[in-house]
Order: sequence, then C-alpha cells, then structure tokens
Amino acid sequence: MKFLFDNESFSFETLRAVGFACYGGADIGEVLMTAANIPEGDESAWHREWKATAERVEQLGRDSLAASNPVSAREALLRASNYYRCAEFFRRGDPWNDPEVALLSSASRQTFTDAMALFDFGFEQLAIPYESTTLPAYLYLVDDSGQPRPTIVYISGFDSTLEESFFAIAAAALARGYNVLAIDGPGQGAALRVQKLVFRPDWEAVITPVIDYALTRPEVDADRIALFGYSLGGYLVARAAAFEHRLAALILDDAIYDFHAAMVHALPPFVGEWVEKKRDDVAGPVLALMMSVSTNVRWAIHNGMWAMGLKTPADVPRAFKDYTLDGIADRIRTPALVLDAENDQFLKGEPQRAAQALVNADTTLVTLTSAEGAGEHCHMGAMYRVHQVIFDWLAHTLPKG
Repeated sequence: MKFLFDNESFSFETLRAVGFACYGGADIGEVLMTAANIPEGDESAWHREWKATAERVEQLGRDSLAASNPVSAREALLRASNYYRCAEFFRRGDPWNDPEVALLSSASRQTFTDAMALFDFGFEQLAIPYESTTLPAYLYLVDDSGQPRPTIVYISGFDSTLEESFFAIAAAALARGYNVLAIDGPGQGAALRVQKLVFRPDWEAVITPVIDYALTRPEVDADRIALFGYSLGGYLVARAAAFEHRLAALILDDAIYDFHAAMVHALPPFVGEWVEKKRDDVAGPVLALMMSVSTNVRWAIHNGMWAMGLKTPADVPRAFKDYTLDGIADRIRTPALVLDAENDQFLKGEPQRAAQALVNADTTLVTLTSAEGAGEHCHMGAMYRVHQVIFDWLAHTLPKG
C-alpha cells in the first residue's frame, strides 16, 4: 500500500503515523500537511517537518491546558507524542551521541504522560524490577475499583516505544474492559535510550519478572493474562511463552518463527553467504553500498547496531541467528492467535512458519488482506479491524470471569 510517498520506508512510517488517528494519535490534515513538505527519501526534511508539527501541536495542547480545557489539551498532547516519535525515527546515524534523539524521545514521553493524566481511566508509570535494574512500564486500568480484570501484557518490537502501546492495544482494550500492562524491554524505548539496555533473544528472562509483578496487582486476574507481541514482539513473546506457562492466551502480531531468515531474505544471497562466513572484507562494502541507496536497509542496519549493541553492519544479521523458535516452539502450550499480513514487506511467510511450529498449542492463524486495507505489516492503517480480530478471539479464548 503506497501512502503519500514512493519511498517504501517513508510510505510505511507515514501510514503508521496516520493509522493511529482512530485512537487520537493523529489528525489526518496534520499528517498530510507535514508529508507534503518532505521530499522523497529526505531524512533531514522528515526530522525537520515532523518536529515542527509536533512542537506546534504540543503548544496547542499547553495552551488548552492553561485555559483549563483538559479534553482539548489531552487530544493535542497525544498527537504531539506520536509526531515526536516520528521525528526521531530516522535519527540512527549516531543515536548515542545525537542530542535530537534524547530531545525528541523525551518530548514524546512527556507529552504522552501529560495526556494520559487527563483521561478518566487509570494510568500509572511503573519501574518493574528486572535483574539488577528496572524496566519502564505503563499500567492502564479500566477504573479505580481494584476489581480483578483480564489483563494484556504488551511487548513492542524492533523500533517501537512504550508510548505506542496506547494505540497498538490499550485504547481498544480499555474500551472492552481489559487492563493493559505495557513495558519497554531491553533494546526498546526508554530502556534503550535512557538505560542503554540492548536486545537479548532469551525474552523469558524479561517476561517472567513482568508476570511476577503483574500477579502482585489486585487489578490483574491471574487466570486471565494474555501476552501480546507487536512486530518483533511476535518473536519475543512466543519465545517467552515456551518457558513461561502462567499465561491464558498468546497474541502474535505478526508472528515470527525465524527473524534471521527474514533479515537475510532482504539481502542478495551472495551477501548473506559472505556474512555467514564472516567475510566482512567483501560483505562490508556491499552492505555499505546497499545502505547508501536504500532507506530500509540503512535504517534497519543502523537501528540493529544501536538496539543490539553491535559494532559493524555485518554483525546485525549474524546476531539475529539467535532470534528463532527452532527447537523450542513445541514447548508453547498457551492458546495462540497468529496474525499474518498479506502484504508484509518485512516478515513474509513467517506467521505461517510459526503457526505450523506451534504443534502443542491451540493455534488460530488469521491472514488480514490488502483488499480490506489490513495487509501491511502489523496491519498499519487498519487498527479497528485488527483489534476486532484480537478481541473477538480473546472473548472466545480467555476463561470466563
């Protein structure tokens, strides 16, 4: 689905931004106006225009807040948070030393939490114990009754931030009577940007302490916890579910069996062979050439080096070899919803492989199509449709309270 840009990455990220409009994360006119000022593939212009829109919309929110108009304020601040995330997205050349990464990500978090404080549902910022540190988390509560409710634990992907959790699942969940516990794990959001925690493949080490925490909360129904993985989270939570069995449901959007295979398929076969044989003397120059001409390749490699704590471009596809369900998928016994996008440009075929491997789980595979506007990765632009599938399945799958 081409949306406003011929550049595949710009098109997808713009669709992602505007797709959150259904839950207040964007205004279509603002997105159209911003995109119109960005030339094809111009990452500097992308940063400049999204930042300008974010700052303008944030000021609208601050003005409404000062005038004691909380609904207008929260609407503008929520949009600003999404726009700040967009502005930061392609800043991957040297993110540890780029002041804009720190500035924009901090602004996205601050506008988001300021907006959440103005809603009627419960919202808490948490620090969940994890090894020798903590993980940033948000807890969304239907109300302040303390009543145990079915709860979705949300894990995002390769490039998501914790603030995206509201649009990806929490808004839809709250409307249906579900609480949501969302975290930034290693390699994600503030855990990466502030704490400098990088990705790890053994996600059970992340999920188990999160479930431990969830079970201390009276608002969480211990018998009705669903684990939801978004994008790369579709591998991470499946991996965790092979070892963590206190779950009532597993949602993989979209499912990943072998992330390394998906990454290598994006490279010419001979480059993949050189990478595997550690022929970086020849693989490195070819990867550099590909990065110079492809926004997708450049961003994926740079983000991988940053989020996984790697030193060279060739290290990225090699590191992904550990991100596979091979040899452990048969340990998953939790009922699973495997979502597939017909036109997924990143993970084509991976949901089918994952579904076939879940031999000991009651597995439902659903392919959402381009004809219904839901065929893009994670069904961007079709949030109502994917949430209909998820929550109709949960209503059938979770034990009755």
